Amino acid sequence: MNTTRRNGSYRRPPIRYGVVGLGHIAQVAVLPAFAHAAHSELTALVSDDNTKLRELSRRYRVPHTYSYEEYDRCLREGHIDAVYLALPNSLHCEYATRAARAGIHVLCEKPMAVTESECRQMIHAARQARVKLMVAYRLHLERANVKAVDIARSGKLGKLRMFNSTFTMQVRPGDIRTQRSMGGGSLYDIGVYCINAARYLFQDNPIEVSTFSVRGTDRRFREVDEMSAALLLFPDGRLASFVCSFGATDVSSYEVVGTKGRLQIDPAFEYVGPLVHRLTVNGETKTTRFPASDQFAAELIYFSDCIRRNKEPEPSGTEGLIDVQIVQALYRSSAQRTPIALRLPAKKRWPTKRQVVTRPPVRKPRLVRVTSPSL
Repeated sequence: MNTTRRNGSYRRPPIRYGVVGLGHIAQVAVLPAFAHAAHSELTALVSDDNTKLRELSRRYRVPHTYSYEEYDRCLREGHIDAVYLALPNSLHCEYATRAARAGIHVLCEKPMAVTESECRQMIHAARQARVKLMVAYRLHLERANVKAVDIARSGKLGKLRMFNSTFTMQVRPGDIRTQRSMGGGSLYDIGVYCINAARYLFQDNPIEVSTFSVRGTDRRFREVDEMSAALLLFPDGRLASFVCSFGATDVSSYEVVGTKGRLQIDPAFEYVGPLVHRLTVNGETKTTRFPASDQFAAELIYFSDCIRRNKEPEPSGTEGLIDVQIVQALYRSSAQRTPIALRLPAKKRWPTKRQVVTRPPVRKPRLVRVTSPSL
């Protein structure tokens, strides 16, 4: 990476980002996060909506705008070093692979892709081009969830035995999450949070999974599952269970239970508002409130640091691949009405407090031609 000389010393320039896709998550969280993201600069926007491009580029003072047809030009014109992909799940692989082949680093929203083969294609493209690939697991950088990892590892709870989680919301009719061709479905969109949390708390991967999915409960869910309940068997006889739904009131919680105590986090997965721990050991409960923070600025700061220091991101492409393999196995289990055995890649690195980044929360901005996915 080029360096510039300033006051007699060399200074590395910020990582320049292009945000690809200007839907709800990009507008409400990603674009405002650059105000808090050290060593990260927003220099390009990509969308087919001219109104969004015009208004958002003016608001955030973004000098370069492109349509999707102009994406390759965006990648090669020299205005960006990295992309943040905030696209429908079905487009992640294509746009990540094109960026990597152009020598552009990739920060991709979760789930990483729709299929295992797509994930592997993304990983291969990044390795071939020697660029960084990170999946946007914002909770790997967030205090409450990483503190939960520390507690689970510390032995305070005794030997870990079980994990359970509920993540539910009411999704608007017609949202891309309800469209199969876009990679929709409750397991892909919100079930992946439960899967990932179980894995980082147990610091292991499941060896067998089973699930039951419900669809067609109303007109919103003709193409995808409205609700899925899953059971995951981990080594050493540990069990994880969760229910995720697009047709129930908002719930975002999980609990890990050991032989000596339990830790509840409710809410657990949200990026707006505080997160709360309830730790119970020997019959005594301690409640800890973690203030709201800008979890998306944390992602940008961490990823930019990985690029600048040539470090492999902890929520890597392999992390995203494993979760997609599990999601696909869960859907196969539901279709076949049978448990599915798994052989997943080994993972040695897990979230630690050294990678936690805390920045003040952003105010919700005025949205341009987009609505919240939830009712």
